[in-house]
This record gives sequence, C-alpha cells and structure tokens, in this order.
Amino acid sequence: MKRLLLSLPLLCLCTLVQAKVVMPRFFADGMVLQQQTECRLWGTATPGAPLVVTASWTHGKWKSRVNADGSFSITITTPTAGGPFTISIDDGEKAMLSNVLVGEVWICSGQSNMEMPMKGFKMQPVEGTTEELLRCKDAKMRLFTVKRHAAITPQTDVEGEWSEANSESVRNFSATAYYFGRALRQQLDVPVGLIVTAWGGSACEAWMAADWLKAFPKVTLPRDEKDVNRLKQRCPTALYNGQLRPLIGYAMRGAIWYQGEDNVPRYDYYASLLETMVRGWRADWKQGDFPFYYCQIAPYDYSLINWSGSQLLREQQLLAEQRIPHARMAVLMDAGLEYGIHPRMKRQAGERLALLALTNTYGVKGLPDFATYSKVEFQGDTAVVQFDRSKEWVYFEHGTTSKLFEVAGRDSVFRPANHVWIARNRVYVKSDSVAHPVAVRYAWSDWAVGDLMHDGLPVSSFRTDF
Repeated sequence: MKRLLLSLPLLCLCTLVQAKVVMPRFFADGMVLQQQTECRLWGTATPGAPLVVTASWTHGKWKSRVNADGSFSITITTPTAGGPFTISIDDGEKAMLSNVLVGEVWICSGQSNMEMPMKGFKMQPVEGTTEELLRCKDAKMRLFTVKRHAAITPQTDVEGEWSEANSESVRNFSATAYYFGRALRQQLDVPVGLIVTAWGGSACEAWMAADWLKAFPKVTLPRDEKDVNRLKQRCPTALYNGQLRPLIGYAMRGAIWYQGEDNVPRYDYYASLLETMVRGWRADWKQGDFPFYYCQIAPYDYSLINWSGSQLLREQQLLAEQRIPHARMAVLMDAGLEYGIHPRMKRQAGERLALLALTNTYGVKGLPDFATYSKVEFQGDTAVVQFDRSKEWVYFEHGTTSKLFEVAGRDSVFRPANHVWIARNRVYVKSDSVAHPVAVRYAWSDWAVGDLMHDGLPVSSFRTDF
C-alpha cells in the first residue's frame, strides 16, 4: 500500500524550496475511516500554504492553512459506510489517497495473545488456521499491524501498512483481532478496519503515559533510553510512547484488549491500573467513553514458569469490568491450555469480544451474554450461589455436577465440595467435611477447565470471600 509521502524538491543543490504533504503511515492507500463522524487528518506540508481536502463521497471541500512550522490538522466528515473512495490533500500540489473505505474501525492492543498471528508461533499453532486461510479473502476487511517499537519519548509515526484480508495477510495478522473483525463484517455488512498494536510479554504499565502512573508507587518510571532498551516491552510508558501515542486521534469506534499475563505477579492493583489506562486513552482520544472490550486471561499452569496466582489476576479483571464505564470482559475459562500460555482457541477469544461489541455497541439483538457471580447465601450446611445476567440459567457443561467448587468454614480452610447441583438459576454447594460453610470458591486455581456455563458461554472463576 502506498504511503502519502511526496519527495522534497531541491533548488541550488540543498536549498529547501517547498515541503510536500507527509502524513503518518496509517493515512495511506487502502485505509478505513470511521463512518459518520468527524475524522481528523494530520501531517506536515508547505509551511503557511492553504490546504484543501476533497473526497469523492461529496462535492464539498474542507479548507485550512498549514502552520508556520509545517504541521497541519484538518477535520473531515465521513459518510455512511461504503467505498472505495479517493481523498485529495492539496497544499499547492495535489496528493491522493486511493481505495479508501469508510466503515467501522477498531484498535486492537495487548500482549502476545493479541499479537499471536493466525499462523501461530513456532510449535504453537492456532486452532482452525488451515480452514480459515482457505476462506478469509475479503476486500472490505482491512488490516494494519504496528511494528514493535519501545520509546522513551512520544513518537509521531509508526511502521506498518494496510492490507486487504487474504490468505497471506491474515496468516501474519492477529488471530484474535481477525476473528473479531470477521464477526463484525458478517453481522454488520460494512467495511471493517483493524489496527493491531501489541507486543508479546508487554506489561499493562507499558501502555500508559508517565503522568497516569504517578498514582502507582510500585511502578518505577524509566529514566533514559537505557532503561527502555533493557526492559523493552515491560518498560513503563515505552509502548504508549512508541506504539500507541502516534495513533491517538485516528477516529475509531472502540478498542479491544487482551493482556494481563505479564501482570500476574503484580495482580493486586491490576483493576486500578487498567481503569486508569482506559481513562487515559479516552481522555487522549477525545471521543468520550468509547467502548473497551477485553479478554480475561485464560487458565494455564503458571508453575511451569515459576509463577502462581493467576486466578487473582482474573479476579482483578472481573473487578475492572465493574469499575470501567462501557467496558465488558470476555471470559475464556474453557479456552485455556494447561502447558501453554498461548491458547490455541483464538476464534473463541475474537468472537466473544465481537459478541460484546455487537450487543453493547451496535445493538444487535438475540446474542448470548456472560453470567457473573452475584451473591451467596448459606442454608445450614449448604451454600446457595446466585448470578447476574443469567436469564437463561446456568448449567454444567459435562453433566449435572462439577468438581471445581470448594467450601470453607470459619477456619478458612477450603475443602472440595462433594455435593454440587443446580436448581433453576442457583448452584448449591456443600462438603461433608464442612458443617457450617462461610465461603465458596469456583475454579480457583491457575489451571482449570471451566465447566459452569450460561447460554453457551463460560462463567468466570470467583470466590465469595473477596
């Protein structure tokens, strides 16, 4: 895809006579603009020159003037979904963007499980890749992957290019993001643009600005480029500066997020961290409380990397959903991999994120929802667990009972529940070893295959003693 960059004419060997229009790489042939909104275009051009933008979807023009330092920013109005269109940016010499679509744009960010391409990582495949690559061709689905870049200071551009969805581009594109976009394409029947900015092993702190992190005394900010080079994707602020900041202002519908594995050892403040990150992104983008949908990390045996306690991070993610407006969490309790931190079932991750977007952002009716733990009551030797968002009633995936529940009495020692059953929308839990239970836990471990379901979707692990 062609980037909008015109060479600089020279006079008397090296004397600069006139600058030409230069825009960040995501403003390029094949891009997707968010429909029915005010889209900002920016870049550099001839200092002081009048700037005129025209688009083939309208006879109107947008006019501005390039600043004395050569920078410009101009806002255009986009139509309902369609295309392809052309856009002209004229500062005295016309430059063109072609094959531009107007539709739905989403930012897709996080760490390795967002970054993981359809082809998988070496010796770590994605389930269903072969079948999907045979049918993924779609000229109205456009993909852009931001190249990895950690920086000590905010950058103004990224490396990457727009591609139409086909077997070659999809093979190397985020599988989670692709399945999310494919579901939107099928349901909405409009062009979809996906911008992936992710880095495996990245910390949540890396995707945040320095000012936001001052509220977290446990976070050490980088002092110089040496800190960034040493910590790379785990360096606080480094990926916000290098991979996110350049994108801010690109009009979009919302963001999806799959991250948290790196923060397992620092689980205790993750809900506040994620809440602060989302608030900061929204303030920077100036699009109000845009939708933010994220995956709960999937179960995995963290003892294999000498960690433990990922259920506590999952709990923090569940708490974040309650704190962040217009945010919802896709549960992956049934889609983990005991011996691998990169689960193969990326279709489930992407499509569950799409369920949340289609229901809550686009108003599509008839789709299932994730039930959540609500409260517990104790009736003698039995705990009665209740749920919200569960009008279809909860059930067990593999029969009439589950082995993933534990109960504790006043001694706070949890013992396996050997009597677990469901009646209507309640789970009844008891243990012969606990006469007077005071707390219940479900799937409370690093690794478990969740079997408590609602309307075809898993329920998150939970504890009532939090």
